[in-house]
Amino acid sequence: MITKRNFNPVKVIQYVKTEMAFAALVSALVYLLHQQKLTGLSLPFSIAAILGSALAIFIAFRNNSSYSRWWEARTLWGGIINASRVLGRLIITFTDSHAHQPNYDKNRSELFKQQMIYLTIAWAHALRLHLRRQDDWSELKPLLNADEYTNLEKAQNKPNFLHLLTGKKIYQAMSDGTLGGFDSFQMEGQLLALTNHQGGCERIKNTPLLRQYDYFTKVFLYSFMLLLPFCLIGDFTKMELGFLLIPVSVLISFVFSIIGKVGEVNEDPFENKITDVPLTALCNTIERDLREMLGEVDLPDKKVPKNGFLF
Repeated sequence: MITKRNFNPVKVIQYVKTEMAFAALVSALVYLLHQQKLTGLSLPFSIAAILGSALAIFIAFRNNSSYSRWWEARTLWGGIINASRVLGRLIITFTDSHAHQPNYDKNRSELFKQQMIYLTIAWAHALRLHLRRQDDWSELKPLLNADEYTNLEKAQNKPNFLHLLTGKKIYQAMSDGTLGGFDSFQMEGQLLALTNHQGGCERIKNTPLLRQYDYFTKVFLYSFMLLLPFCLIGDFTKMELGFLLIPVSVLISFVFSIIGKVGEVNEDPFENKITDVPLTALCNTIERDLREMLGEVDLPDKKVPKNGFLF
């Protein structure tokens, strides 16, 4: 996620270097042909105006749709943070509430709390890796025991597998007296919320924005950049400022290209790019909060923006 307010112009241009090269080439060619006194180059400016209007509509729709996807992804992860905190609180308070029971075992209860909190943290990190299609599952090794980690490596949907482990531990705790009453129902409610959030993230990840809008936006953009110099050369010639054709054409093309690129880079928020939802920082927040709830003081360092970017 980009947190800085100002951008490096060189890096911005790199995003649209292909479009800028095309616009510069076409406008330079039109200018050179005009210098050779070739007739019939000038087109009515209304052509560029109409095509530019159609292009603006497509770009606006795509940008709105892309931002909606990005914001929904961020909202889902906000829900994941909240549900994780609630689940952590329920794990700790429900376990401690049975301290007065005759079959209460302090060591068993403390181990249960730690395992459950660590599983919740592992699930958040696993979902991050799952959405980004990364394979560094060794990050989860400190949070699981040897058998759990071995079985995790074999699982296809690793976040879902960790929820299965969590569910099994809840009902094992019910059977041995660590939990009691209706404790499992409330914990299952938070697991359901986390599962629903995971499903929402997977829907965004696996369903691209309609390819028709991507394709026709590019077609309209390149058509606009191709015709624009022909529509401008007549006016610049009348003002005896023909040399301005190239920079003005490139500038107008840059405006449309960069606005279109904003929507393109935001439509997939789980690709581990600088424009994505900062999953690493959000998982860090979950881990720090849950470990603190468990009473730990040696917490991971808080993730902060570096050079204006938060990952």
